[in-house]
Amino acid sequence: MSSDSNNTTNLAENKVLILYILNLINGDCKQDDLFKIITTINDVNYFYFKQILTDLIDSKLVGTYTKDNDDVIKITSEGKNAYMLTKDVLPGLLKLKADSIFEKEFHTIENESSVTAEFIPKSENDYMIKCKIIENNETIFEVKTFVGSRDRAKRIVDNWNINATTLYPQILNMLLHDEKEDLK
Repeated sequence: MSSDSNNTTNLAENKVLILYILNLINGDCKQDDLFKIITTINDVNYFYFKQILTDLIDSKLVGTYTKDNDDVIKITSEGKNAYMLTKDVLPGLLKLKADSIFEKEFHTIENESSVTAEFIPKSENDYMIKCKIIENNETIFEVKTFVGSRDRAKRIVDNWNINATTLYPQILNMLLHDEKEDLK
């Protein structure tokens, strides 16, 4: 087999692998999260991955859009049809590896993305902070605030990322607290 036909086979396998994983996710996925899964299954570099993904997006097999200020991708109905027609291109061993790694990696990625925080400089002494909790691709809690220094913004973001599971119930309790109940 020539080098060109090997490259064509690898390209086809990697395209089908991406469609396969996106079909398993069956929802939104960040490009970087997909790259983490794909590179664990099949050793591809980031630029090659981006080239394959761009091909899939250009051919309308994968859609891309912005959700909650994140660029996300999702398999399209055309992509699902293309996957069904080409799934036999994916070697059984690669599919088996994909299934076992997907279970582990996707669960890790879901947990990682369930708590997010970021700060955005608005000016030299003005930073907007966004802290979120996401479950099943839905934002269930979000708070935005402003602070006057980068140091304070970073401290809040770090604190949220570490302590969101204890801070979230405390914030909810404070919001539910009724002073009228205390007076009775």
